Amino acid sequence: MRFARPVAFFLLALAANTVGRAALAHEFWIAPEKYQVKLGASVQADLRNGQIFSGARLPYFDRNIARFETWEQAEIRPYGGRMGDMPALQLEPPAEGLLVVVHETTPDHLTYDSWEDFAKFAAHKDFPDIEQRHNARNLPREGFVERYTRHAKSLVAIGSGAGADRAVGMLTEFVALANPYNDDLSRGLPVELQFRGHLRADAQIEVFERASDDTVSVTLLRTDAGGRAVVPVKSGHTYLLDAVVLRPVDPEAASRADSATTGKPAPVWQTHWAALTFAVP
Repeated sequence: MRFARPVAFFLLALAANTVGRAALAHEFWIAPEKYQVKLGASVQADLRNGQIFSGARLPYFDRNIARFETWEQAEIRPYGGRMGDMPALQLEPPAEGLLVVVHETTPDHLTYDSWEDFAKFAAHKDFPDIEQRHNARNLPREGFVERYTRHAKSLVAIGSGAGADRAVGMLTEFVALANPYNDDLSRGLPVELQFRGHLRADAQIEVFERASDDTVSVTLLRTDAGGRAVVPVKSGHTYLLDAVVLRPVDPEAASRADSATTGKPAPVWQTHWAALTFAVP
């Protein structure tokens, strides 16, 4: 027991540094231990950051959390854990129905020492004109800063899993327009992609699909003019949807707040990442 406190502080220190480095590792998502939970059983879920639907577990660390909630069909509950908890979500038995877990991070920053790293990231997330936009603003090609936030949801079936997803007011979010545990998905799962409450037309969605043997495939979809897309799904598979908004930041407007708090140059770009996880029985 004498080693418990040093270990706990080590985990908290690790968490404080992991999120900042993890932008290079791309996606952030909520990973329930089970996507279908028996009525009367507790719910546990990790926060994960990584690539190709595989990543490091992040402990509960309130400095990194802007919002953490569980949405039952009839009740919204803010979630508060203990510092260093892993899994980050350890929830007492919820009511029967579709449980929506909501998590938003506080802003964090990443410095790009190489233009190629930023260009590769932007191209991957469907911003092919980034060099033109960057140069038009007379920005440096190295040593510049990106500010980013994460906006994740997960759908978990409690008992029957009956109910519906809904918009929960995150800055950017997916909304499932069918219940993956109850509805007929033979034509796929329809989803909406939103930013600031408005539908995102012609936006890229990256779909990570994990099979029962843990192999992962990745496909790209685009939303239609109404901000909707249909995700092809298979029984027994687990899914992560990811979409990114990339916006300019006025460095002069950001310098007072960000430079004072981070000690780094003010950000010139900001990204907002939407994620949705679910399984198909």
